[in-house]
Amino acid sequence: MLNLRDPNRDRPQSSPGLRSCRGPALVTRSLLLLSALCVVSSLAAVNWPELRGPLRNGHALDANPPLSWSETNHIVWKTAIHDLGWSSPVVWGKQIWLTTATTNGREMYAVCVDAETGRVVLDVKVFDTPEPEYISSINSYASPTSAIEADRVYVHYGTYGTACLGTQNGKVLWSRRDLNCDHHEGPGASLMLDGDRLYVPVDGRDVQYVVALDKATGRTVWKTNRSIDYSQFTSNCRKAFCTPIVIEAGGRRQLFSPGAKAMFAYDPDTGAELWKARYNGWSMVPRPLFGHGLLYVITDYERPELWAVRPDGEGDVTDTHVAWKVVKDMPSTASLLLIEDLLYMVNDQGFALCVEAKTGTVVWRERIGGKHSASPIYTPDRIYFFNERNRATVIAPGREFRVLAESQLDDPLMASPAVTGDALILRSRTHLYRIQ
Repeated sequence: MLNLRDPNRDRPQSSPGLRSCRGPALVTRSLLLLSALCVVSSLAAVNWPELRGPLRNGHALDANPPLSWSETNHIVWKTAIHDLGWSSPVVWGKQIWLTTATTNGREMYAVCVDAETGRVVLDVKVFDTPEPEYISSINSYASPTSAIEADRVYVHYGTYGTACLGTQNGKVLWSRRDLNCDHHEGPGASLMLDGDRLYVPVDGRDVQYVVALDKATGRTVWKTNRSIDYSQFTSNCRKAFCTPIVIEAGGRRQLFSPGAKAMFAYDPDTGAELWKARYNGWSMVPRPLFGHGLLYVITDYERPELWAVRPDGEGDVTDTHVAWKVVKDMPSTASLLLIEDLLYMVNDQGFALCVEAKTGTVVWRERIGGKHSASPIYTPDRIYFFNERNRATVIAPGREFRVLAESQLDDPLMASPAVTGDALILRSRTHLYRIQ
């Protein structure tokens, strides 16, 4: 039964927390990819369909958001969002969707906000969970980011459930509550929508696998266990919170999905493992990037390293395909930006870094302050960083560090922003903002 919550009903605010078309032939796939890229190009100015945007890399190339703002300047609207969630907003047309949940985890919601007015249009209770598991005090029960397309939004709460909702009326079209694992710290990895499938990493202390779902029905298309003997590791060292990407490399499409103790590439059609590279890391959060023929991967949460790996191998490529590594000052939480030949990032201690994408050479390292969980955004000639105190630092990309502006809002922020048109959509602990 559809369970719509009254959008106008007042609820007390919660305390803060954080948690991070197929064809049978290659020619057909190439044509489909070209068509998809054309669609992405035409829609990118309006739509932000999943974590890190239409290209999954934090780029908003057609946008011109404000350089600076405050609670009294450049705020088009500010809308309270009930309960607590650190999922990022996703945008399709005039709709913004995000998830939230009660702080005890017993009720989980999907909320739709009108992008032009900030009015809450739909507020749907998706799941009831009578006995939710423990989560970290810096997490929420609604941390994974949704994926959206025309007429449908796909919401995900980790082990607590995945569902497809109609965006016009909020009706639950299908749901799955059997993709379970022991997150221990709470859910974190987001799902990915690609073609006619949803890809969901399930990396807990007890089970570790990737599953592909038919987006129309929620049916399992394939499920592949991680090919690591996790019994040799303590339970905490088996979990991960990393969202996958799909790339074209080595003459094939690859679903690239880092997990605990190794990064993996799979055939997105069948789930067959193509290659893997082993490392000592676990609990990694940042979403990987691809460019210059290299995959850029953060390999650990406690001692993060940045690895650049060539994705054209077969089997175990640990000793043959790692191009370079940076082992100091890397981010544990915020994802990276790749702009031309340079990688930009900010670590959890508030140091921004610029690294050569082809060699791993550090170009500069500068302190911008604050702890950073949100991933940065790139618009033409600007990089936007957001720390957890909701202070934004805008810098110019390039080999010289140059701050363009700083801005401050009232409420803590951990969710990565979205972009629509020339607007930034920011989610704080209690509110959703349109900044333009």
